[in-house]
Amino acid sequence: MTHPWMIDELAHAGPEHLDEVFVAHFDRKQGYPDPADDIAALRDNGVGDEATVVDLGAGTGRFALAAAGHFARVVAVDVSPAMVEVLTRRVAEGGLGNVETVRAGFLGYRHEGPPVDAVHTRHALHQLPDFWKTQALARVAALLRPGGVLRMRDLVYDFAPEEAEDVFTAWLAGAGVDPRAGYTAEDYAEHIRTEHSTYRWLLEPMLDAAGFDITHTHYDGRLFGTYTCVRR
Repeated sequence: MTHPWMIDELAHAGPEHLDEVFVAHFDRKQGYPDPADDIAALRDNGVGDEATVVDLGAGTGRFALAAAGHFARVVAVDVSPAMVEVLTRRVAEGGLGNVETVRAGFLGYRHEGPPVDAVHTRHALHQLPDFWKTQALARVAALLRPGGVLRMRDLVYDFAPEEAEDVFTAWLAGAGVDPRAGYTAEDYAEHIRTEHSTYRWLLEPMLDAAGFDITHTHYDGRLFGTYTCVRR
């Protein structure tokens, strides 16, 4: 059912993620992140060979394509038509019969089949305002079997409100200068202005309220959080 109060997730995806030119260089911009730690975290929490794994906000598929070699079924979901086009092409080029691609967001994805064993998401939840994060996390929990695993990475603020100026000043000072090779200070500033990263002290109660136990947390600096959670 589509409610009249539901947001348009595509409008919250960030215009760059809808741009075919940006998407073509997305992996380079991201620095080619290695999904090995995320796959290992799922393995360490009991997600085995026969598992079904859903990747929400799959982007160009770096996690999903790697996960195909470890799990029986991988569903790669992204709200951006340009991202899904790249995903679908890469799946076909790799001959990966166990990977499905779906164009949808956190709030719109409709899973086919029994509850899944794991959900992965990287740097996507921050595109939603906080109320909608709670709805998204509740929907993720509903996708998972009891004991299923959520592996989440995101840009999360691990500081007090009065520290924001100092933290952001240092972050922007350490940014790259070539937008083709990485994120610049203007990219970071645009994220702060227009996207919806939240505080750690708000995100963790959201996870708890959605029905997750946090089993492992790691922060790089005070801005990038990695969470492994198990559905109660």
